[in-house]
Amino acid sequence: MARPRSNKGGYEPSTLFAAAARREAVSTGAVPLAERMRPARVEDYVGQDHIVGPGKLLANAIDKDRVPSMILWGPPGVGKTTLGKVIASKTKSVFVQFSAVLGSIQELRDIVAAAKERLDYRGERTLVFVDEIHRFNKAQQDAFLPHVEAGTITVIGATTENPSFAVNAALLSRCKVFRLESLGEEALVSILERALTDSDQGLGGGEVTADPEAIRTIARLARGDARRALSVLESAAEYARSRGQTAITTEGLAASEERAPLLYDKAGEEHYNVISAFIKSMRGSDPDAAVYWMMRMLEAGEDPLFVLRRMMIFASEDVGNADPRALVVVTSADAAFRRMGLPEGLYPMTHAALYLACAPKSNAVKNAWQRARALVEAHGSLPVPMKLRNAVTKLMKEDGYGTGYKYAHDYDDGVVPGETYLPDEIVGEPIYEPTEHGEETRIRARLAALRQAAAARRGDGDGD
Repeated sequence: MARPRSNKGGYEPSTLFAAAARREAVSTGAVPLAERMRPARVEDYVGQDHIVGPGKLLANAIDKDRVPSMILWGPPGVGKTTLGKVIASKTKSVFVQFSAVLGSIQELRDIVAAAKERLDYRGERTLVFVDEIHRFNKAQQDAFLPHVEAGTITVIGATTENPSFAVNAALLSRCKVFRLESLGEEALVSILERALTDSDQGLGGGEVTADPEAIRTIARLARGDARRALSVLESAAEYARSRGQTAITTEGLAASEERAPLLYDKAGEEHYNVISAFIKSMRGSDPDAAVYWMMRMLEAGEDPLFVLRRMMIFASEDVGNADPRALVVVTSADAAFRRMGLPEGLYPMTHAALYLACAPKSNAVKNAWQRARALVEAHGSLPVPMKLRNAVTKLMKEDGYGTGYKYAHDYDDGVVPGETYLPDEIVGEPIYEPTEHGEETRIRARLAALRQAAAARRGDGDGD
């Protein structure tokens, strides 16, 4: 196994040859700009002031060289790996980088054995940076536990996934979670400008400049991702050089850059965030936002049938009888999409999303089944009233099954005055309470009249 790099200096000959090879790779452009521009000092680290700004928890821990095991959680390109390396450069620990994608349990055992020897004989601590820790399964994550607990190693895990889902509870309880945010436009502009002027690691020696508007455009295009911003800058610089130009312009940028992929993980947190935004936009009666979030999902590769299923649920849960046609519209859209496929199927999907967003809203359907379930749980299996039972045999008739039942169609308006259909123990318990939105306004008025009449015949009030 390769010997881990120490922050205390003292490089072996192989390390010197590696450094020379790296300088050669940088000079020829073999090392990507995003990798070359990683800051090595806390002072050069851009962004995440909420955790590494002056006086913040992590900043204080780094200054005092008392860094705890931690999980760095955030979207791609916001500085998780860079922060791990910056921490290592500032502390007195030996820094070992370990990939959850390429590493093995045996390699981890070797790292821990070396760390224990280092701690026992030289008093040196070991900081193990685990990139993409969410890719470890539970058993692999458990392999860290005894060594973290014993203080043999300090673990810094980096993940794009919500640690609540991606990291097992035992390891999570032993780590401090720091959430890293997408970088703002000004932070990205600062990173890009530094890359343009840095003559050692950046593009400063290449005699390429950039229009301020082009820098702003790259920062916006990157969507908070520094790695992507630097990659776009590098491509634009190469494009300008290939045409004998000395400046990156917005026109050249458009010619050199392909369409940016959307951030969306169908199995992770962003999936739940975007579908939540879609549903809440429809519930809030904002058709513009509803269609936007729907297209965010579809453009990122979400299964259209999943989106349609969510709209079918919404039609009953959030619209209900305020507009009974809503469920018909969505189920028709689902059937139409299955016939059309993409891209034509976007028409009925958009039709349905707009209809749901613009429809009057009512959650009375959801409330009704929840109240009914609560009554079932509270009272158990109450007996069916004899008048409502089906007398299918002579013995049942003799026992009173069906006795007293009144056929509703024999009465005016198809309603038996004062009749009840619930078990006696819960008669008068309201279950369905229509709102005053859309069609439910009419339903509410009629139902109120029926309930008042029934209550008056029972002599127990006005039915409200």
